[in-house]
Amino acid sequence: MTVPLRFGDGSTVTADLATFHHLADGQEHVAVILGEPATGRPPLVRLHSECLTGDVFRSARCDCGPQLCEAVERIADRGGVLLYLRQEGRGIGLRQEGGGICLYNKLDAYALQDQGLDTYEANAALGLPEDARDYTAAAQMLAALGIFELDLLSNNPDKAAQLRTLGLTVTQHVPTGVFTTAHNVRYLRTKAVHTQHTLPLTELTAG
Repeated sequence: MTVPLRFGDGSTVTADLATFHHLADGQEHVAVILGEPATGRPPLVRLHSECLTGDVFRSARCDCGPQLCEAVERIADRGGVLLYLRQEGRGIGLRQEGGGICLYNKLDAYALQDQGLDTYEANAALGLPEDARDYTAAAQMLAALGIFELDLLSNNPDKAAQLRTLGLTVTQHVPTGVFTTAHNVRYLRTKAVHTQHTLPLTELTAG
């Protein structure tokens, strides 16, 4: 299905949306297909885990919203796919529970971060994994689209590692921009130090 997308800055882009059945995790994820990859060049791909607070409400506590907009624009220019994955809050947030949607874990983690814990410590304090995300479904989606070799738009080395383990070829790891606010700089520094996200620490100074 072709859908015109519009952003807050007034820019627009046309995307083809693809849905999938029988994925490994049983979830409903969406592929946003943008632009036309150049002949002989791998498509640019981003695995974007949904973030209700960042993507929809534009929370300044994370960089998810700006990363999503940047990814769509860069992929549309280069040609490739954005996979929008239902893995809120490193896999501990939005989920089906008792027939409804539960966001409590993510908000509880926010409360613990306000008490001084970092994003990974907060998850652990709730008895949850530091990062529960699994990219098997993402690999299945890419294979269904005929993509087995790609350039990955991400700062997270675990995404590339998982895709390679799942049989895909990640030709290049392309870092995203750095989107700091007064409210997320500690969060970004934690990702750089704790899980080796490719974020320049010199740009992550609180102030």
